Amino acid sequence: MRSRDCKIVATMGPASDPPERLALLIQAGVDCFRLNFSHGSREDHARRLAAIREAEKQAGTAVGVFADLQGPKIRVGSFVDGHINLKYNDIITLEASNEQGEGKLIRMPHPELVNALEEGDVLKLDDGKMQLTIIERGRTQVKARVDFGGVLKNQKGVNVPTRRIPISALTDKDREDLAYALDLGVDYVALSFVQHPEDVREAKALINERAGVISKIEKPSALTQIEEIVDESDAVMVARGDLGVELPPEQVPIAQRKIIRTARAAGRPVIVATHMLESMVDSPTPTRAEASDVATAVYQGADAVMLSAESAVGRHPQSAVAIMDRIIRAVEDDEEYWSGLPRDMTPPQPTTADAIALSARHIAEVIGAAAVVAYTSTGSTAYRVARERPRCGVIGLTPVLATARKLALVWGVRAVVTEDVRNVEEMVERADSVVRSLGVAEVGDRVAVIAGIPFGRAGKTNTIRIFKVE
Repeated sequence: MRSRDCKIVATMGPASDPPERLALLIQAGVDCFRLNFSHGSREDHARRLAAIREAEKQAGTAVGVFADLQGPKIRVGSFVDGHINLKYNDIITLEASNEQGEGKLIRMPHPELVNALEEGDVLKLDDGKMQLTIIERGRTQVKARVDFGGVLKNQKGVNVPTRRIPISALTDKDREDLAYALDLGVDYVALSFVQHPEDVREAKALINERAGVISKIEKPSALTQIEEIVDESDAVMVARGDLGVELPPEQVPIAQRKIIRTARAAGRPVIVATHMLESMVDSPTPTRAEASDVATAVYQGADAVMLSAESAVGRHPQSAVAIMDRIIRAVEDDEEYWSGLPRDMTPPQPTTADAIALSARHIAEVIGAAAVVAYTSTGSTAYRVARERPRCGVIGLTPVLATARKLALVWGVRAVVTEDVRNVEEMVERADSVVRSLGVAEVGDRVAVIAGIPFGRAGKTNTIRIFKVE
């Protein structure tokens, strides 16, 4: 089994669809796959998930899958000629309407946006290629000045960094896609354009514990309530695509560091995504800057790093995974990585389970344990150990396949599906067999095992045992 702690997420797409390539991607190092519901049909996603599960069986390892919902991506409407020309200093009228725009009139099917705009607000169009500033607020229209011009085509995206838009994070399409994804059996659902904790609570109510919730942080407004959003989430994503449009470029690295630190403090898995090895969409090798970018995310303590277009439509998906794997391993071999790894979390709760997890890390460091083995039904015991970032490997033993798949996204955890044990002696024997078969421990090594007694009952982590591999 892979001896790497930071996990790799790959986005599914035409480049990764062939079954033989899918198997090679898992072999190269993919731990979790992303189904992007902004593209492709539902039938495409169903076919891809079925292929992942088949490849999972062949690989003999649990693989996670999450559905990434499109979210309320705000776009301009269409134009009579298919586009309009925006020239520097032109005065443009914005209007909420489903009709076509033309000349110096932009119509948008988003009354909630147009109604929320105020003088001084900035609009970025087509991923920041063009920019408008609102100069006048009317009853049904607003006027804006063109700061950066260009050709604005039909349905291009609109970002408003200066304003929280009163719009739900779940559109009608998202609700339909969510129900479909849950029926497919995804492990997580990624919620796009989260602005406040209520967005997460709304999604969790619909999901009803059928999957975990990943909150994508891609709005500046989310940063003002980042602690509350993280607390409500099962995991978070530093979604640098739209975040990089809405924030000045020099602020994106600072935001990334803040999000990672906040997630680490709360013990939530955090994914860093977008443009990580972007040049590998076409090139067989990344730039030095891209390699450094991946390494920085790992040094900062990210649980996972994600490939987007590189694996979905790129020419070299397997190479992109393999190179990302090598970068992560190189960082984790660096002694400075371990000395600087963020462990500054909120204090553990006054519970037996938190005390046991914290003790396991300390014991493992003192005795030089080869691994910490966590028996877990729901995954919470393995989560607790992983948040402590032990130097040795973490093995999550679970009788529940769905739990093993969720743990595929969690730093350091190697999940193994196994039958429940009945007593302490069987617990030690099973742990001994697994660590030897995985190659993480040899005869004479010591291993720490944590579990709950009585066995087979969730939420009862109360036991730690040290044994020597025989």
